[in-house]
Amino acid sequence: MSRFSVTPNRELGQHFLVDENILGVIGRMADLRPDDMVLEIGPGLGVLTEYLADRVGHVRAVELDRTLEAPLRERLAGRANVELEFGDALELDLAAGEPSPTKLVANLPYNVATPIVVESLAGLPRVVVWTVMVQREVADRFFAPPSTKAYGGVSVLIQLAAERTGFHPVSRNVFRPRPNVDSALVAFRRRDPLPDDYARVKQVVEGAFAHRRKTLPNSLELAGLAKREEAAAALERLGLPPGSRAEALEPGRFVELARALA
Repeated sequence: MSRFSVTPNRELGQHFLVDENILGVIGRMADLRPDDMVLEIGPGLGVLTEYLADRVGHVRAVELDRTLEAPLRERLAGRANVELEFGDALELDLAAGEPSPTKLVANLPYNVATPIVVESLAGLPRVVVWTVMVQREVADRFFAPPSTKAYGGVSVLIQLAAERTGFHPVSRNVFRPRPNVDSALVAFRRRDPLPDDYARVKQVVEGAFAHRRKTLPNSLELAGLAKREEAAAALERLGLPPGSRAEALEPGRFVELARALA
């Protein structure tokens, strides 16, 4: 950081990984193999990128911050299996090009971690394994059970597609600057193909949780997805009370609800 006069950009949620001891944990949780095609979002100073490049077939590292180009290119020089790309991961077509990624392994920037994971479920259909470093609060949401404070739309969407295979709390001391929140590594594997009507299911999930204190019929009506009476009737057809709330439903029931509202 001092050599290249790198100053972490807090607006971009940058907390650089500087303790290489955590790399072995990431490698084991990601089950890295020589034929893996890995997508890394937010390589920072390239500590994880270098580790990945020594163990997998191909690494596509996507970085938003152009000021990190010089240290990244120097660190990764001569590694023909690393593709370094600069741009916003939420705007780039990450599924484009070859080889297509089969795993997503990253120390995700705090401010984009959730949308990157959620959008990758459908946007990167060949990805079968995720191993991501995120805020502990975010990691807890991913596989939270229904009727808990952490359970929400993100929980539903991830659990519809994947099952958790690993969880590891991470000390704040492995980052520079030291964050004010706890972090965790969470690993999960794609379990089932997404339903054909996933876009509609996602829309219903997001609408259902948009107003957590409302009943499902009221929340869906406020989201413009169905009239309150129609939503209540759909719930009754599924054997659910019309006063049901989103946070009480198992993930699979949202697929049923989306189809009942179609």
